[in-house]
Amino acid sequence: MNGLALAFVGDAAYELMVRTMLASGKELLVQDSHKECVRLVNAAYQAEAMDRLLPILTEEEIAFYKRGRNAKSAHTPKNKTQAQYHKSTGFEALFGYLYLKGDFDRLQTLFDITVQSESEPTQ
Repeated sequence: MNGLALAFVGDAAYELMVRTMLASGKELLVQDSHKECVRLVNAAYQAEAMDRLLPILTEEEIAFYKRGRNAKSAHTPKNKTQAQYHKSTGFEALFGYLYLKGDFDRLQTLFDITVQSESEPTQ
């Protein structure tokens, strides 16, 4: 599977994990939950999260991250740098790879690191 296809799957898997985390926490209004989800599911946040994840990734995981990061896309990011966009696409490809592989324990570990300081939504 190419990097953009992995990123397509990974984007959905990551967003579902974020939504599940938000729904499992304290009760939030739908509008507040949506705002928090948008804050966590965007290129800038995912690019920053990759900086925390890279040191602990296996060689195989890094290869899938790079497959997504280096994928050619006709999409031009809005309000994000090209570097953030490519890094976040790699992030999503990594999540897509782990999801499709069925390695849900590793996926959860990386997700927990990604949102480690996000257990309480901002007000």
